[in-house]
Amino acid sequence: MPTIEDFQDLQLRVGTVLTAEAHVGARRPAYLLLINFGPLGEMQSSAQITDRYQPEELVGRQVVAVTGLPPLNIGDFRSDVLILGALTASGVVLLNTDVAVDPGSEVA
Repeated sequence: MPTIEDFQDLQLRVGTVLTAEAHVGARRPAYLLLINFGPLGEMQSSAQITDRYQPEELVGRQVVAVTGLPPLNIGDFRSDVLILGALTASGVVLLNTDVAVDPGSEVA
């Protein structure tokens, strides 16, 4: 069973999406995202968020992600971070802030 220490080891950060495009090689529909995390640099993610979002509306949007995890290979793509969202009947709804914050800001 996870402990509070396990949770505290996770790094939740806000990033700004720089690019978004269809992940052609994915088994399930997904987008390839390049995200700016400020001092942490740019990281990429494969996100299954195609039910509710189009690539062009993701660019410039801030997202909440788990950083600091080992990279995960999704087909031929290296995913550095896990984008967070709420699961709904109509697809994943991305978590974000209600006002813009600096890329890389920690989530408390």
